[in-house]
Amino acid sequence: MEKLRIGVIGTGNIARKAHLPGWQLIEEAEVVALCDVNTERARVQSELYGNVPIYTDYQEMIEKEQLDAVDICTPNYLHSVIAVYALEHGLHVFCEKPDAVSAAEAERMREAAEKSGKTLMVMRNNRYLPTSAFIKQYIDDGRMGEIYAARCGWQRRRGIPGRGGWFTNKEQSGGGPLIDLGVHMIDLTMWLMGNPRPVAVSGCTYTKFADNRMVEAHGRDVDLNGVFDVEDLAMGFIRFENGASLQIEFSWASNIEKERRFFELRGTRSGAEWSSDSDRLAIYTEEYGRTADILPNIDNKKSMPQHAANLKHFTDVVLHGAEPMFVPQQGINMVRILEAMYRSAAEGHEIRL
Repeated sequence: MEKLRIGVIGTGNIARKAHLPGWQLIEEAEVVALCDVNTERARVQSELYGNVPIYTDYQEMIEKEQLDAVDICTPNYLHSVIAVYALEHGLHVFCEKPDAVSAAEAERMREAAEKSGKTLMVMRNNRYLPTSAFIKQYIDDGRMGEIYAARCGWQRRRGIPGRGGWFTNKEQSGGGPLIDLGVHMIDLTMWLMGNPRPVAVSGCTYTKFADNRMVEAHGRDVDLNGVFDVEDLAMGFIRFENGASLQIEFSWASNIEKERRFFELRGTRSGAEWSSDSDRLAIYTEEYGRTADILPNIDNKKSMPQHAANLKHFTDVVLHGAEPMFVPQQGINMVRILEAMYRSAAEGHEIRL
């Protein structure tokens, strides 16, 4: 059986918890090399996954190993740099979100992919939840009618990742919860809406917890004396070319009851909502002259983990020519929204795209 030979670049939290375990579930893919500037961190993962070779330089790994693709799990500012290099050297690329820290960089990634003829895909794991597949089919079958308005968010009471590390350093991360959490729920909601083209963005950002000394256990090392120059709350509004709109809210820290992520859709025939509180999808519609609630029985925990499912789809696209669920233009539109949100917050007015 042909196997996709993968080199994973970056062996930190997201690789350790999601990407590397995900690749292990895919019979047609094999991790054959690891790269990380932290050799001890890479060594630990190498021992868990077959003692594969370790590199500290991704260019050296690409040169020496017979790779088919790389999986980029580095800090955000390196995503586009590594992706373009790998594409220019004839490799397929899978990358952790966000696509890039600027729309110009995302454009360069798309151009490199088009020129090389190779597949470029960025993690959109929330599309692969059984709940997402169900409501997407319901929408595509026309049972929600025109989706004209939506809301989505991911709110945390206390959950600042890697305080004082690269997550809270704008030069390396590109921003705070908007670029960290926002990509997930904005993408999922826009995908369910049919990926309409964004035309205007308005937003506000706040940094109110940078000096809060409470330490959150969020799976990453904490440096209370490190840099914290990103927002901890972002709220905004997106207008689309087709007249639809989307309200958004993302926070690492807010004085709210508890963490939750959610989406709500308003259609002319039905509405729908899902929240991590209950992990329950609810559809609000009309049947036989009455309003009716539909509560599908879906257990998201019984399916392949969503990160692994996304990696499996990438493998199917590369090896079998499957129709990609994600194309680079969607990533460019996403980064344009993020950039416009930050600009709107700084300038105090709506930004046209």
